[in-house]
Amino acid sequence: MTDPTTAPAVTAEDLRRPLGRDATFLQLSSGFCAPCRATRRVLERVAATRDGVAHVEVDVAHRADLAERFGVTETPTVVLLDADGAPALRVTGVPSLAQARAAVAALAGA
Repeated sequence: MTDPTTAPAVTAEDLRRPLGRDATFLQLSSGFCAPCRATRRVLERVAATRDGVAHVEVDVAHRADLAERFGVTETPTVVLLDADGAPALRVTGVPSLAQARAAVAALAGA
């Protein structure tokens, strides 16, 4: 995971899905993207094994507003949102399970 993004906070209304109580992985994907499927598996596993963490995947073809908001130039792009929906970290490519868990732990410790 890399530097925090400067995009404004995201709401449940923006995502059309509830935010996680503690953190939300926002995955910006495309339908033809094999790395996006691998990323989905990693992030779903973290969300399934950590209370208060949600995973929301959106297809950039259907949500150009979010793709533009986060300056997506490649998929997958993952933005870790804090409890208030503020972007905390951003990564492109497939994070490892350890990286994803560490990012949530770092956010929880912040």
